[in-house]
Parts: sequence; structure tokens; C-alpha cells
Amino acid sequence: MRVITLNANGIRAAERKGFFTWMQQQEADIICLQETKAQIHQLNSNPFYPKDYHCFYHDAKKKGYSGVAIYCKKQPDKIISGIGWSDADAEGRFMEVQLGNLSIISLYLPSGSSGEARQAFKFSFMERFMPYLQTCTKNDRDYIICGDWNIAHKEIDLKNWRGNRKNSGFLPEERAWLDQLFERGDWLDAFRIINPEAEQYTWWSNRGQAWAKNVGWRIDYQIISAALKDKVIATSIYKDERFSDHAPLIMDYDL
Repeated sequence: MRVITLNANGIRAAERKGFFTWMQQQEADIICLQETKAQIHQLNSNPFYPKDYHCFYHDAKKKGYSGVAIYCKKQPDKIISGIGWSDADAEGRFMEVQLGNLSIISLYLPSGSSGEARQAFKFSFMERFMPYLQTCTKNDRDYIICGDWNIAHKEIDLKNWRGNRKNSGFLPEERAWLDQLFERGDWLDAFRIINPEAEQYTWWSNRGQAWAKNVGWRIDYQIISAALKDKVIATSIYKDERFSDHAPLIMDYDL
């Protein structure tokens, strides 16, 4: 089973850059998108409902902002739009599809880089999300949580880690939160199960020549429940084309 996640930084912009042509060639079973930046009524043409997929969107109320989507080859048994928190759901940050015992989530965790208010919202989201994840571990379902988590976990996960220790996305509190998530072994960073290498980035700033120099961050993840640990068989970050300031993260599972 192939699962792809991408922060599209505007699904219409990604479409113009060839994302859907590339996507159809991947034969993925599940595609999770974040930051669609569109309302459903703006996505009424064929590219946004790709052939052979069941397509689900969860928009932000604010136009041109946030939003997540999931495309599935198989019709899900259940679709859950939103996590049940009014502030997060108004920004379109969470969608879950259930296929048998497997839950796939498209998550766009808030960024705090624009100022103190947004960082406070990010911390609030994280504070509520940890108990949610702990509850998930008790319900006997398998999970693949795809998305832009807006946190680089380790020094290996961003190029300029020394200069970013006081910046959102690499704050000690954020990294400790991921430590807490992973430390009990209930949740795993699927990419790192099979790729321990440095300079494996999924996002590059538009400033300077970050892309050309590969000065990036690894902030896009597929985080899986422990039962799937031995099911991860391959991974890649696709960088031959640019559809966004993020790159698609591709994971193959033996499911």
C-alpha cells in the first residue's frame, strides 16, 4: 500500500505545476494533502477529483487558508472531517478516513512562525493533541498520521539547527513534545524506521537559495502506530519536480 503526503501550499497552484499528472503516475492508494487553500466550490473541475479516487476535502472557513484533503482508491468505511475542536476545525486542520481497522489522518499542525499569538495556538493544539493520540492507542485501531507537523524533531532534521533553536519549528518545547510522543513506543516516525540519513528534508524556505543549496527542514511525517512498525518497506522524498515549497513524502507499507 502506497501512501503519499504533501503540503500543497495551495492545491490550485500545485495543479498548475503538474502535481496531479505526477500523482496519477504513482499508483498510490492514499494521498493526503495539507494547506489546500481553497473552498470546495472552487474545486469543481476534474483535476481536483482525480480519476479512480474517492476525494474528500475539509476546508477552512477563511478563504485561501489552510485546509486538508484525502484521496482514496477504495471507498472508506467512515470519513471524519475535523477533530472536534471548534478553533482547529474552523481552520480545516484534521481529516480521518477509516478503511477496515486502519485509520489514515491528514493533519496540518499549526505553524507558530508568524508571531506569538499563532505560537500560542500551536502550543494549545499540541497540548490537546497529545491526550487525543494517547486515546487512539487504546482503541485497537492502526493509524497512519500523514502531514505537516511543523516541527523538526532532531538536529539531523534541519540544515541550520544551531541558528534555529529559538525559532518556531525547532523550539526545545516542540522537540520535547515529539520526544514524549515517541518515547513510549506507541507512535513511530515511519520514515526514520528505514532511513537514518542526514539531509532528508521536505520543506525549503523561499528565501535565499534554500532549495538550490538544500538548506531544508524535515517537518512532514507519516507517524504510525506501533503495530505497523514491521510493515514499512520503502520510502522516498520526491524532488525531481517542485509542486510546492514542500516535497511529497512517499511511504510503502506491506498492508
